This record gives sequence, structure tokens and C-alpha cells, in this order.
Amino acid sequence: MRDTNKADHFGIVVKSARQTKGLTQAHLAELLAITPRYLKAIENSGRKPSYDLLARIIEALDIPADALFYSEQQKIESPAKLIPLWKIS
Repeated sequence: MRDTNKADHFGIVVKSARQTKGLTQAHLAELLAITPRYLKAIENSGRKPSYDLLARIIEALDIPADALFYSEQQKIESPAKLIPLWKIS
């Protein structure tokens, strides 16, 4: 089952960052080497990009990766709940 909140958040952040940079869907899609239809699905339908495309989105929009996955409230709460991987044995 799809986590609607996280999928919607991801698309909203991509769309907002694209609009903030003054890019159309067509222009960003061209920069990312994808179709505008696929970008629209990412922004509006919860479509999840591949890791490679995710890296290109982050670079093209110049946004921190955690902004795509966590709301501001989650970012504030998360550090206290996380255990660094190197401390897990």
C-alpha cells in the first residue's frame, strides 16, 4: 500500500522547487532527460523516480535531499530518534 502522505510530500516539494526556480515542467523534464508526462506523474501522482533520476532532481533544483522526504516538523523531530549506522553492531 502506498504511503500517500510521503508520496504527496515528495511531489509537492519537487513542484514547489521547480516553480521557485522559474522552470516549467517541460524545461525541467528536458534538463532531467525525461518526458514532461513523467515529471507530471512525479509531481502529481506520487510516482517515485529511480535513484539516478533522484540525484539529477536534487542537482537540477539545488535542494537538500532530506527536504524531499521529510517535512520541516519531521526534520526537527528525527535526529533524536535516529541511531547512526556506525553505532549499530
